[in-house]
Amino acid sequence: MDESKFLENFCTIFDDVEVGDLTMKTHFKELDEWSSLAALGLLAVVCDEYDVELNYDDIKNAVTIQDIYNNVINH
Repeated sequence: MDESKFLENFCTIFDDVEVGDLTMKTHFKELDEWSSLAALGLLAVVCDEYDVELNYDDIKNAVTIQDIYNNVINH
């Protein structure tokens, strides 16, 4: 799985965040646009793009985009 494509997909859950604004080390919950709706969007994107179903704890325990990526590749 390509990290740059993962960042592109991650970025789609936000309206005003560009791919260049994110890195794998980004603390995504600190983004102004992060919300419970964004979390639902993340669950949907991961399911659609990677056929992986993350759960609440996966997101709750993640700090960076890298953490989410690791969860996806380890499922």
